[in-house]
Amino acid sequence: MPRLPPGQYVSQGRPVIHYGRVPKFRPERWTFLVFGATASGEEHSFTWPEFSALPRIALVADFHCVTKFTAMGIEWAGVPAETLLREVPPAPDTRHVMIWGEYGYSANVRMSDFAAPTSLLATELDGQPLSPERGHPVRMLIPHLYAWKSVKWVRGVEYLREDRRGFWEERGYHNIADPWAEQRYSYQENPGDGPP
Repeated sequence: MPRLPPGQYVSQGRPVIHYGRVPKFRPERWTFLVFGATASGEEHSFTWPEFSALPRIALVADFHCVTKFTAMGIEWAGVPAETLLREVPPAPDTRHVMIWGEYGYSANVRMSDFAAPTSLLATELDGQPLSPERGHPVRMLIPHLYAWKSVKWVRGVEYLREDRRGFWEERGYHNIADPWAEQRYSYQENPGDGPP
């Protein structure tokens, strides 16, 4: 299988794109919240030291932006989404996840995409902590989807029984965002691809 999805080109360098301003990280006030349809019915909050103590992995993954550039072979490290699902299990009927970033930014993904082995709550890029403009201290990484699903400055995840559109999905982006199918915009959605 080719590594470059249709409609993409290999970027020279690694462009930085985001919506809004870069937040200031205050470790003493930072928390990561897991809430919604948890198995226990309760929300769980991690402090920065607690989150930092979770098991970590490193992986190499490509990064596909909906603006059509692809950055190849990026080295990431962080907490696997699978680890978070073990630490705070979802209810059995949870089918989707809303990933929440600073300033109320959000992106929705199917549980199967969130739980994929390569989905990572990334804290490092190329062996160094993420820079502020790249999402420090934590960004979501779901490398098999377009990069707007890889939310920067993540502050929590919400387990959902029913799908809900996130920030860009409400503004006309595709609900699923598979780069191999060029799922860029909501007008391309088939029945069942997203909520009404």
